[in-house]
Amino acid sequence: MAIVTGRTNGDTGGGGGTTRAGRPDCDGDIPGQRRTEGGIPGRPGSPRRRARPLAEAGRVRQPVALIRLLTGLITTALTLLLADYARATTGGIAADVAEAAALVPRPLAGLAGGLTTAAVLLLPVGLAVRRLLGPDRRRALQQVSDGLLAAVIAYGATLALDLWADDLAPASLVTALTQRLPADALGHTEPVYGYLAPVLAFMTASGNRERRLPWAVLALSGLAGLAGGYATPTALLLGLLIGWTGAHGTLYAVGTPDPRPRPGEVLRALRDSGLRPVEALPAGPDRYRIRQADDRPELDVQLLDRQAVTAAAVQRAWRRLRLRTAPHPRALRSPRTGLEHEALVTYAALAAGVRTRRIAATAGLGHDTALIAYEHLAGRTLDRLDDTEITDELLTDAWRQLALLQRREIAHRALVPSSLLVDDTGAVHLVDFADGDIAASELVLRCDIAQLLTTLALRAGAARAVRTATTVLGRDALGAALPLLQPIALARSTRQSLKRWPSGKPVEAPAPEGAGGGRGAGSADAGPAPSEPGTEAATADGLLEEIRAEVSRGRPEVVGRPVRLERLRPRTLLAVVGGVVAGWLLIPQFFAAEENPIAAMSDADPWWLALAVVAAGLSHVAAAMGFVGFVPERLDFRNVVLAQVAGAFVKLVSPGGVGGIALNTRLLQRADIPTAQALSSVGVGQLIGLVLHLLQLGAFVYLVDAQPGGSELDALPAVVGGLAVAAVLLVVVWSVPSARRWLAARLRPLTAQVLPRLLDLLRNPARLAVGVSGQLLVSLCLITCLYCCALAIGREPSFAAVAVVFLVGNAAGNAAPTPGGAGAVDMALVVGLQQTASMEEGGALAAVALFRLLTLILPVLPGWAAMAWLQRRKAL
Repeated sequence: MAIVTGRTNGDTGGGGGTTRAGRPDCDGDIPGQRRTEGGIPGRPGSPRRRARPLAEAGRVRQPVALIRLLTGLITTALTLLLADYARATTGGIAADVAEAAALVPRPLAGLAGGLTTAAVLLLPVGLAVRRLLGPDRRRALQQVSDGLLAAVIAYGATLALDLWADDLAPASLVTALTQRLPADALGHTEPVYGYLAPVLAFMTASGNRERRLPWAVLALSGLAGLAGGYATPTALLLGLLIGWTGAHGTLYAVGTPDPRPRPGEVLRALRDSGLRPVEALPAGPDRYRIRQADDRPELDVQLLDRQAVTAAAVQRAWRRLRLRTAPHPRALRSPRTGLEHEALVTYAALAAGVRTRRIAATAGLGHDTALIAYEHLAGRTLDRLDDTEITDELLTDAWRQLALLQRREIAHRALVPSSLLVDDTGAVHLVDFADGDIAASELVLRCDIAQLLTTLALRAGAARAVRTATTVLGRDALGAALPLLQPIALARSTRQSLKRWPSGKPVEAPAPEGAGGGRGAGSADAGPAPSEPGTEAATADGLLEEIRAEVSRGRPEVVGRPVRLERLRPRTLLAVVGGVVAGWLLIPQFFAAEENPIAAMSDADPWWLALAVVAAGLSHVAAAMGFVGFVPERLDFRNVVLAQVAGAFVKLVSPGGVGGIALNTRLLQRADIPTAQALSSVGVGQLIGLVLHLLQLGAFVYLVDAQPGGSELDALPAVVGGLAVAAVLLVVVWSVPSARRWLAARLRPLTAQVLPRLLDLLRNPARLAVGVSGQLLVSLCLITCLYCCALAIGREPSFAAVAVVFLVGNAAGNAAPTPGGAGAVDMALVVGLQQTASMEEGGALAAVALFRLLTLILPVLPGWAAMAWLQRRKAL
């Protein structure tokens, strides 16, 4: 059988399963991709949500258009930034191009410019006529209309950018984008070479298949513009980017004509492949059930298109960047390569003796669509079986199929319930090998065991899943897979089922099958079942812990320490990006300020600087007071102070105040305080701290407004207005039922744990007073530190103004995802000192730099030493 074309992992295959673009496997999923369950009878799988219908006119929104739109916008913004910041580089390139263009005779350059301009203007007309004379005139007319709309939008965008450059853009950016016209003309060139954008937008949005001639015309037009001195290289690049981005923005806004073939085309393609189809019955999005002549077996057909290639590329790139067990980078492979890969793994599984469905045919349908046909296999997926049908024999058979794969080093990567098809005789078939691998690594093979173990435990309970797995694989294999038993190593649908696990009521194994009193669970996709009285709600890891306990019961020597699968965590990536952006924004200000901040720091008054150091040090003692005051149990105050010092080290690897919260919680746990009470104590401290922070801000805002001359920002009305807006938003959110339930779920821990703990503290007023005093003193010490830093460099702002600036900046730092609030705190403090405290830019930068040096940088080494000391004493 010749494979004509195929699909990528972004497409949905005929073998059933789940969405290919957001394919779950043992290496986790990219954030935000949602899977759905369901499929046609006898064919497992959930249909890929390929596009959202716009109307009955046959238009769909392709996700790839949105991805390309965002890519174009980001690339355009980066081009403008680089043109402004890298002026020397862009200016040098433009000068070199102009020098080379000067060698071209002016008459020749003018003639080339005129001819290429005419060719560029006639190119859309020729492409439109060719499309309209084609076979599918209705679709061609829709695409030509889309191209004209995209051309108009792109031309409008170039005009808007030209107007912005003339009136609002920085002079340095205009200089980088333009150059003087040739000697026989006056003025400067346009910031965007406007001929290219609308033509490229038309070419892209109209679905033009001819590439060589149009791109050759565009390239010649660009070269003629450079040779004639009518464009700069950056202007040419911006023209192409605007045209490409405008085209994809138009395609996503209005949708594209539905490229899916009609049932007649599907039947014709199957006949050409040697089959004898007589009827195609729709069975869901992009799916058909095919009935054949002469009592031949039915077929399950899945339509595939090229649009999912880009979506799959983004998701695979993210997984490859984040996880060690991600598939090999096949992100940019063609549909043919994707189909060949799935067929290879499927045939390898068949050769290994695994029961799976067979590929009947593949066929191409035009440029962007193909189909894959599987022999129909009657049966139901694991998630559609009743509890009484989940027998030990069925579980054992599933493990036997996996064992066959493991012996040949074949990885499935997606052993979710929809990939386990049970036929009428109770035999298990493994389907959907789109993301499988041959010659898989040991880590990926163990990941398959962990995934199937969790999938079966969700239906039959941990005891039965482990017992049947031990019968087939042995305890050594289970013990080796135990470190992979962690949420990130599981499919997204499995992680969601784990969160719902307490709602499923375990059931006993069916008596006729001799299960021996094993346990089971309701379907992962079924509605919540009533829990037994007194059943304690478990966390998402509750079932995983139960599985670990079952495996360890047979082999106590198994440690099962989790293997680190993540190369890069999302919060780490966010922190790095935030730090880079903060440095990009702050460092140029040191050189752009009228007064050199570094020189101002070197001339700082040592006495005020010493007082600032003392205030920064006392803030740790005050923080310890504010912490112990909200813990009814007795703590070692020395350890608490050292924990607050250690928090300075933790800030460098955690965003906002997250690290300090985790550190304080761990300190209480090591002091033999139960986790629930430890969390509630920390929560009480955070709640009281928030209230005191708002009260301090209001008090200092009032003092600023009460000073002679008032404040330039009219801070009091601004704060009151902000509180009023927050109150209105809260009322609006509370009036929406779904939003109200979401907010209530987030506030439930507050009412269930924090408030009772606060009531206990009210019985000890002295300790509560220590906590409140400590919370107030922390802010006052840090305000004093910032105030002394300003005095040390010779500035004399008011204490109240500095307090308002610090309190606002500290709130911004707690909300920022960067370590220690880097970037957000610095920008807020610098801008605040300029606006509220009337300090010039150089002085504000110097004061903030000194303050951050004393409170963020210098405490790192003592913080590391404090953490090491506490860990040696088993206090952390």
